[in-house]
Amino acid sequence: MKIERIETFLVPPRWLFCRVETDSGLVGWGEPVVEGRAEVVRAAVEVLAEYLVGEDPLRVEQHWQVLTKGGFYRGGPVLSSAVAGLDQALWDITGQAYGVPVHALLGGPVRDRVRVYSWIGGDEPGEIADAAAAQVAAGLTGLKMNACGQLSPIPTPAEVDEVVSRVAAAREVLGDERDIALDFHGRAGLAAVRRILPELAPLRPFFVEEPLLPDQAHHLRDVVAASPVPVATGERLYGRTEFLAPLQAGVSVVQPDLSHAGGISEVRRIAALAETYGALLAPHCPLGPIALAASLQVAFATPNFLIQEQSIGIHYNEGSELLDYVLDPEPFRFSEGHILRFDGPGLGITVDEGAVRRAAKSPHAWRNPVWRHPDGSFAEW
Repeated sequence: MKIERIETFLVPPRWLFCRVETDSGLVGWGEPVVEGRAEVVRAAVEVLAEYLVGEDPLRVEQHWQVLTKGGFYRGGPVLSSAVAGLDQALWDITGQAYGVPVHALLGGPVRDRVRVYSWIGGDEPGEIADAAAAQVAAGLTGLKMNACGQLSPIPTPAEVDEVVSRVAAAREVLGDERDIALDFHGRAGLAAVRRILPELAPLRPFFVEEPLLPDQAHHLRDVVAASPVPVATGERLYGRTEFLAPLQAGVSVVQPDLSHAGGISEVRRIAALAETYGALLAPHCPLGPIALAASLQVAFATPNFLIQEQSIGIHYNEGSELLDYVLDPEPFRFSEGHILRFDGPGLGITVDEGAVRRAAKSPHAWRNPVWRHPDGSFAEW
């Protein structure tokens, strides 16, 4: 069996899909994307396709090694995301070829269901309680929200109080039986985090995500030592070597993205590395159905898995939804705050190719907003 053709599709709301076709008729799907830079990743996929076309798709590890190391320059979000989507597609083909789900190829399932959480925004404090109540009504037991909006380098007491009030509004709806995770999105520096986290501790957040930017990882040990709340990070880290310093700093949760951090092959290794430090895996995934399916395959087979992000109904998806691109939404149905293990071959989902091709006729050009402080200087979004 040989790879015959590789195609890419820019589809709303902000995703990039790739389709890998073989001469045997088997087709694998992947999701290689950097949100806001999808066109750049598309170009990288096209370059990497020059190597893959004509190759045996079942040599997944060999291809991962060549795609990541075959060029003199390595790493970074664009290359790692291009490799990630192609890696997902190759695992998809391999599972189909052997007639088993990817999690069977990873050693078999270690759980029957995967706990998932949903995003409730948080940039608009007045909407938090209603958004949390809607997700509770949908049966979810875990939610995530932005911990803050734009934040001063050293937040004022009023800003700290606003952060606490946001979380308190969610906690009042959720009670003590459900979890709320907080995403700082790299908006807070070390001084801000030291001021805010002790104030949040009485509300018992599930974890705090990206309290610092990735390039400030040398401060993570100080944050972990001072934080009464579990610390999570990793959506902007792209390989296992980049996770080593945060793990040595003592983070509790690692959050590699299956569409950014080298795909199924590398995230599986990141999870194993985290396990040696007693850390848990909670893959980042505010993306489409292929990325979610790949994440779930890893979750089904990973002992130190904690919880899975998913984007059904997320605010980014206005006008297009994750389920629009699959023929059968049943694998993604929630059951008591979980997704039940599904055992279809490969990634276990059937992409609606017609819907993808129709959507790609109106490709998106999504860009993240650019924020500024009151004095006009750049602010982290």
